[in-house]
Amino acid sequence: MPDMTASATSATSATSATGPSGPSARRWRLRLMLPILLGAAALLAAGVLAGRHLGQPVDERAQERFDLAVQRSLEKAKLPSPAARAWETIRPSVVRVRAFGAPGERGAAGKGRGPKERAAPGTAPGTDEAAHGTGTGVVILEEGVILTNLHVVAGAARIRVVFDDGLESDATVLSVQPENDLAVLKAHTLPDDLVAATLRSSGDLRPGDRVVAVGFPFGIGPSVSSGVVSGLDREYVSEDGGRVLGRLIQFDAAANPGNSGGPLVTDEGEVVGIVTGILNPVGQRFFVGIGFAVPIENAAAGFGLPPF
Repeated sequence: MPDMTASATSATSATSATGPSGPSARRWRLRLMLPILLGAAALLAAGVLAGRHLGQPVDERAQERFDLAVQRSLEKAKLPSPAARAWETIRPSVVRVRAFGAPGERGAAGKGRGPKERAAPGTAPGTDEAAHGTGTGVVILEEGVILTNLHVVAGAARIRVVFDDGLESDATVLSVQPENDLAVLKAHTLPDDLVAATLRSSGDLRPGDRVVAVGFPFGIGPSVSSGVVSGLDREYVSEDGGRVLGRLIQFDAAANPGNSGGPLVTDEGEVVGIVTGILNPVGQRFFVGIGFAVPIENAAAGFGLPPF
């Protein structure tokens, strides 16, 4: 007879090697596969979450916003400064003003009261007449109408202006505002495509707003300096004590003799004032951080310009 014990032992060994059969085998395989299935589920969940962070539309839009912000930052880094943009806008409208003949009013300087125009090099064309003063002006109408300080041209026998393109022209005084130290000139000869400055109300200026002064300090220029509005509604007394200028804009952009009559402009290059004086307690003719400009509204009201 066959050895039943040996057969049973062989069957048991075979079962141990290959796993049980029947219902027991299915339970055995399930227990064996359960950790694998759980691991696969965990990996799938992690993949879904990673996909949401790396590839889903919501996060693609976030990446696009990030890329756009980086691009804008790079573009801004390449742009010129606010002062440079203001200068490029106002530059075609700024003129050098030279007065020839017997000096008249010399500006509100002396004892640090304001910018006094010094003698400028050069002569009037066709003469040996030396310029006794130099200042700045700004074109306010395309017909060659120029706004400057009265003390730059007062008493002059002859006035010459030099435009941005180098063209020189004689000019005459159309009208004056002594109470605001302003004068309006008319150039006899005009360059092609003369650009008039844009005038803007100073009514919304606030201390701390950025401003740029453009002019010919000591005859050098045009020169650009930037600063901020330091105060509003200031008063300033002329050198001879004969005039008190009021409602002035105080600013700290550098201004020196020769800046008188030049524009004070915003970052957009729009004229909010006309530089008229500097304060210098030590009595020297250089800038110590306090300049004054006549609000452009004063000129607009006095010369019939359109209201803002």
